[in-house]
Amino acid sequence: MINRKGFVTHVICGDRHGIFIPDLEEFRRGAFRLKGLRCLHTVLNKDRGLTNEDLTDLALLRLDAMMVIGVKDGLPATYHLAYLLPPDQQGHKWKIEQFHNLRDIPYSFDQFVKELEQDIERKCRLRAVSGAEERAILVHASPRSEEYAKRSLEELERLAETCNVQVVDKVFQRIGRYNPAHLIGKGKLKEILISGLYLGATMVIFDQNLTPVQANNISRMMDLKIIDRTQLILDIFARHATTKGGKLQVELAQLRYALPRLVGKGTAMSRLMGGIGGKGPGETKLEVDRRRIKQRISSLEKSLKELSKRRAQRRKKRKKDRIPVFSIIGYTNAGKSTLLNRLTKSSVMVADKLFATLDPSTRLLYLNGKKVLLSDTVGFITNMPADIKLAFKATLEELEDSYAFIHVVDASSPFIHEEIEATEEILEEIGVIDTHRILVLNKCDLLDHDSKKRVRRIKGLYVSAKTGEGINELLTHIEKALKATSENYLLAQ
Repeated sequence: MINRKGFVTHVICGDRHGIFIPDLEEFRRGAFRLKGLRCLHTVLNKDRGLTNEDLTDLALLRLDAMMVIGVKDGLPATYHLAYLLPPDQQGHKWKIEQFHNLRDIPYSFDQFVKELEQDIERKCRLRAVSGAEERAILVHASPRSEEYAKRSLEELERLAETCNVQVVDKVFQRIGRYNPAHLIGKGKLKEILISGLYLGATMVIFDQNLTPVQANNISRMMDLKIIDRTQLILDIFARHATTKGGKLQVELAQLRYALPRLVGKGTAMSRLMGGIGGKGPGETKLEVDRRRIKQRISSLEKSLKELSKRRAQRRKKRKKDRIPVFSIIGYTNAGKSTLLNRLTKSSVMVADKLFATLDPSTRLLYLNGKKVLLSDTVGFITNMPADIKLAFKATLEELEDSYAFIHVVDASSPFIHEEIEATEEILEEIGVIDTHRILVLNKCDLLDHDSKKRVRRIKGLYVSAKTGEGINELLTHIEKALKATSENYLLAQ
């Protein structure tokens, strides 16, 4: 392996099956950049040339060039040179040239590779969106239908955009069962990763959650960041957490996710001790990291228990004062915070992003002189990660003491039925599925003729939190629900 200054960085001894290129993570990386390294290796067959494995390594590792030197009678006989090409309409990924003498190579390599990289960068940047922090390829692999995959990828795209990530491609592969080592087949995976160079991708986001082994194996194959659905959601939560409680819950979820993914040589031999009076190596760095994470998790759990106690005390005071609580629940970005602002004339932060609200916001509503508390909650999502549900247990406990739920649904969503079902599944997990619910079909101002046909069978209140349409009817239903549930609610306490 040779860098652009002409210095040898690695000397690798292979066998008749091939060579194993070591980890090159320490070398340069960028959305449209090459690695800054070229690989030269010999084969004991002057006519063999470059194999598919050579070309795959060239693309996956974004090498400046790959040269195979054919040897005959112990001396160089042929030179096969391959380098990547800028994107073109024909889909050519690389060019291969053959020479019989080094003097026949017509390039000043240093100048050639710089111009090549600039050409790749210029053509790829034409597709880039200004302001995006990353450029990602989204991958969905499952035995489910193509329609399900399309819906799931659209949701993953919205999650990515919430993190300021530009989506450059979406890939779906229908598989009978997941590959335990790489989630999907290595051939398909290589195809995806090679296309990443020509799309200027910096990362690959998997819609399915990767096991620690899968994430590690895929990361070793290429020079792009690899994350899964849970990591993406955790990143959104980390960006949107503002209160102390929210930050504690997000950090706990992140640590719970990270702990089993610390990769090393294992702990079985990490506390080796010598014989009697002997000395062992002590703790490895891996074990120290694990121990510190476990200690931090324990500390966070204690802090969240205190937070839960304080919330329980507030709920107890509300019961004592007989102030009913209505929780606004629903799928993420359904318009829950906007509805809260409309009903209570407050100014809770609103954004057209997924998971804009993480911390419960409670506001007072007066209904014919009676006080009612409306509580905005964190949005739900399909396949909500278990680490997040566990970390946000203290927040979700608020739902247990609600008189009723105002279930807000985005009426303009093409997946309205699935979003209602996802919310009800989480309510069932929490054990509050029997709580009285008022179904509110929000964003009715966005409904076109086809959308109205799609949702007309759903029995609910059509409102627009943005324009105020249907709000008076909703207030009437809240008042009716209050009268119907208050007596039974107080007796149950």
